[in-house]
Amino acid sequence: MTRNPEPTPRAAHPAGHNTHPAKPTKNMDQEIYLIGLNHRTASVEVRERFALTDCTVLEQGVVPTGDDISEVVILSTCNRVEIMAVGNGPGVPARVLDCWAAARGQKRGDLEPFVYVHKGIDAVRHLFSVASSLDSMVVGEPQILGQLKDAYRKAVGRNATRVVLNRLLHKAFSVAKRVRTETAVASSAVSISYAAVELAKRIFGEMSQYKAMLVGAGEMAELAATHLLNSGIREIMVANRTFERGLQLAKQFKGEAVLFQDLFVRLAEADIVISSTGAHEPIIRARDIKDVLKRRKNRPMFFIDIAVPRDIDPDVNNLDNVYLYDIDDLKEVVEENMAQRRDEAAKARSIVEEEAGNFAKWLKSLDLQPTIVDLLRRSERIAQDELARTLKRIGPVDEPTREALQAMLCAIVKKVNHEPITFLKRRFDEEEAGTRYIDITRRMFNLDCDDVPEDAHSDRKHPQQHDDA
Repeated sequence: MTRNPEPTPRAAHPAGHNTHPAKPTKNMDQEIYLIGLNHRTASVEVRERFALTDCTVLEQGVVPTGDDISEVVILSTCNRVEIMAVGNGPGVPARVLDCWAAARGQKRGDLEPFVYVHKGIDAVRHLFSVASSLDSMVVGEPQILGQLKDAYRKAVGRNATRVVLNRLLHKAFSVAKRVRTETAVASSAVSISYAAVELAKRIFGEMSQYKAMLVGAGEMAELAATHLLNSGIREIMVANRTFERGLQLAKQFKGEAVLFQDLFVRLAEADIVISSTGAHEPIIRARDIKDVLKRRKNRPMFFIDIAVPRDIDPDVNNLDNVYLYDIDDLKEVVEENMAQRRDEAAKARSIVEEEAGNFAKWLKSLDLQPTIVDLLRRSERIAQDELARTLKRIGPVDEPTREALQAMLCAIVKKVNHEPITFLKRRFDEEEAGTRYIDITRRMFNLDCDDVPEDAHSDRKHPQQHDDA
């Protein structure tokens, strides 16, 4: 997967045989790793402590100039942070964790209790499950695929990916599409925003007499607006740092856009507040809400914070007549929805398992490619040397004749190598024997010697025989 290491010396072969060691086709310690935490392993407090809103710093720390880690993609959402890396040796997870913790001003020991590490096919399987929304809090929700595509696009833009992660991520996208096409896992799926509105309905009952404020105007807010409108909410207000975007969303749902600087003035009108900005720090604090409550004459307010890091300071929940829920409080609503899709999720996991196996075969085949390339190059080099020697001996020929000779040599090279290459590919599928066949082939054809073997030029010893042939 990366540059070959220096070959390890072996015992000398008998005189007259190739004394060069068989060259490793790739670094056998190079592996795919997936290091992460999610809603199952870490509370929302922990997730916001280690959320990566800016992945550039971490990528620069994780991917060095050497061969330690060669590729990385970082996915950070409200429910998970996952780092996919292609690296060399068992120290890769520790290096990633050190850089991750440092990027958040923490120590590795603070992070480790909440982290899982997947390697090889387990990492592939997990990523395919994530892309297919089988590992989401809301199984079947569509947002995670878009978030993964965005993470990959940013990594590519920063030149942080190479052949393995490029192939892996594109395969993850196609697996997700196949799961959605061949199963009904997404047919009754809910989003986090849907769960938030469902929670509001359970508390308020009839929604037609209440007003809602959406803080933020991204995808989560748009979904929340859709579900609020469907629930019969009386009015929707939208407050966003970029007023134009807030205005666009408000018009879409026949609501009212609010200037962000007027947020706490207008909050007094809102019974339900759903916040989903990308702020790094809380934007709503207890001291701000105390004044809002006075103007509401202490009528109850219902806050749902679906942002990570959280938009609303947890101290707000200590105020009288305020009910604050965060993303972890939505699990009960989600569990009810999950029961409807368990059978479809099982079908989807079968697809993930099949595709993970296929990817593992492709990954393993990378070991074989350098030997096939070297085998063809050796044959081509010998053919070109022999053509040059023949032309030197017989004298100048016209261009059509030269092209005909060249075409003949190319055909011979392909046909002579077809059977060995087919044999290698077939045998390489055998888990135990694959590497052994590579080693035998490299020795048999002297592929680790830079020079063409002396006996390749048969006319040096038997010129007449060559002429008669």
